[in-house]
Amino acid sequence: MGFKVAVAGATGNVGREMLNILSERGFPASEVVALASARSQGTEVSFGDKVLKVQNLENYDFSDTDICLMSAGGTVSQKWSPKIGQQGCVVIDNSSAWRYDLEVPLIVPEVNPDAIVGFSKKNIIANPNCSTAQLVVALKPLHDVATIKRVVVSTYQSVSGAGKEGMDELFTQTRAVFVADPVENKKFTKRIAFNVIPHIDVFMEDGYTKEEWKVLAETKKMLDPKIKVTCTAVRVPVFIGHSESVNIEFEKEITADQARDILREAPGCLVIDSHENGGYITPVECAGEDATYISRIREDATVENGLNMWVVSDNLRKGAALNAVQIAELLINRALIKPKTLAA
Repeated sequence: MGFKVAVAGATGNVGREMLNILSERGFPASEVVALASARSQGTEVSFGDKVLKVQNLENYDFSDTDICLMSAGGTVSQKWSPKIGQQGCVVIDNSSAWRYDLEVPLIVPEVNPDAIVGFSKKNIIANPNCSTAQLVVALKPLHDVATIKRVVVSTYQSVSGAGKEGMDELFTQTRAVFVADPVENKKFTKRIAFNVIPHIDVFMEDGYTKEEWKVLAETKKMLDPKIKVTCTAVRVPVFIGHSESVNIEFEKEITADQARDILREAPGCLVIDSHENGGYITPVECAGEDATYISRIREDATVENGLNMWVVSDNLRKGAALNAVQIAELLINRALIKPKTLAA
């Protein structure tokens, strides 16, 4: 007997990717339902070799649904996730609405799977920020061996992190530059075509942006509250795939060769690190892939027990849709939920 799964926000980039991944991984679903806002009702979306008609989230009865993969934005999630959870359906939310709630587990299955047991307090599980997800997958195995003291991260984040509007703006502006048309900024604060923007999300009082704060807060919640984290988040003219330059200070000695060996054995990690032209991963190669790729691993001689590395991942997959599906698989594999149809 399979599980009934709803995907809320099914017409968005991440929602469509969730449907793709559920199909690709052969998720044990008896039925998959696509949900979105009223204006998208009746739209058709693909699920494997099937076509699903989108239903209106506001009219949907979750009483016979087991899992809801929520990718409809923070405002929608704040309104609907508690209501859905109260109907006995577990919400796996992709927004930032619940990540910092002490009663909601924030999960990356390769990093802190045991924390999932706390989901029953609200029937909500949070998916981390896309840039944090790939970071902690790479940090966790190193932290287990050498204990991380401090991390300095610079992110190079693709426009798909800003949704379809971000991707459309990069495409439209690039074409405008080539044909000498006026370039308009709508989604981003400055031109993104042939440019980089050191600004993602809103500014906070201390001068950091909310995106930068998310990396700090989420890494501490999932990995270790004692780790010091600082971040600069940058939007780059890439369609899919977030990259990160990561500088790490450890309490214990660790060499670059040891780090490579540790990461090669770590779940979700793939080391591509040859000291030659092209011996590293870029966003173009990671698009459509599940792994977190790690390259340019080298020792930092300016600090004691320091390493530098380059981390790249498909933000729509591991940064969002794949991680949500993996959380759902974790619930099932640990027998934390049973299909409602079975219980009936």
